[in-house]
Amino acid sequence: MNVRLPAVLGAIVLVLSAAGGATWWLRGIIPDAPQAGMEPDALPTPPFPPRIAEGDQYDKCLTMLAEDPEGAEAIAAAWKAAGGGDTAIHCQALAAIAAGEPETGAAMLETLARGGKVQGLMRAVLLSQAAEARLMVDQAEAALNDTTEALEISPDDPDLLIGRANANDALGRTLHAMDDLNQALRLDATRADALVLRASVWRRLDMLPEARSDIEKAIALDPEDAETLLERGILRQRMGDTEGARKDWIHAREADPNSEAAELAAQNLTLLDAGPDKK
Repeated sequence: MNVRLPAVLGAIVLVLSAAGGATWWLRGIIPDAPQAGMEPDALPTPPFPPRIAEGDQYDKCLTMLAEDPEGAEAIAAAWKAAGGGDTAIHCQALAAIAAGEPETGAAMLETLARGGKVQGLMRAVLLSQAAEARLMVDQAEAALNDTTEALEISPDDPDLLIGRANANDALGRTLHAMDDLNQALRLDATRADALVLRASVWRRLDMLPEARSDIEKAIALDPEDAETLLERGILRQRMGDTEGARKDWIHAREADPNSEAAELAAQNLTLLDAGPDKK
């Protein structure tokens, strides 16, 4: 999500990914086709992303994504050349994204969704993943197209609605973003990521009581989430509570030290400590 700082910290542009860095693909629609003999609640868990098929080679490729994306990409390319089909392409696309080539991976996912043999909800999975990759490289228009197409397949999926809200927000389509967030929260009121993004939209509209309501709900759902703490710190600073903002940014930095939110919180603290004359 794109979260804009208040004027006093305006030198920093906060970009909070709905996907949260390397785990972006773990969120999304869970496929309908579990492995034979598996119950729905026994579907693959991290490090597996939502999958479009089953198979040992597919599993091997997917398990490498987090730790060795280049290796996964090499395996997928060889597998694709040997006739691995859509599953090989899917893993190759995810590996490209994990290896720092989100635009390449997104294009592969879109081609697979629109021209492969994948049907139904699996197409929505692919388009959702492509949209998140597009947002990584600020291609919000393409992300909007992907999420809108995916929502035609699965119109009541909160993940897709939040993804489209991020795209709309990045494009400055505030009312459209708010509509998607409202619908996502009607479907699932426990989505802290939707509450955080909506709080940031309220804040930028100078509707601070509404922003505070949403961010406090998000904090109640997960008091250790770095992105939530980061946004509450921004809101507190905006409302004149400098010490409260400081505490939230310190907390965000400690809660998830390796995250982008922690890095941005540290930058905010540096600017805060520098004083108004140094900003």
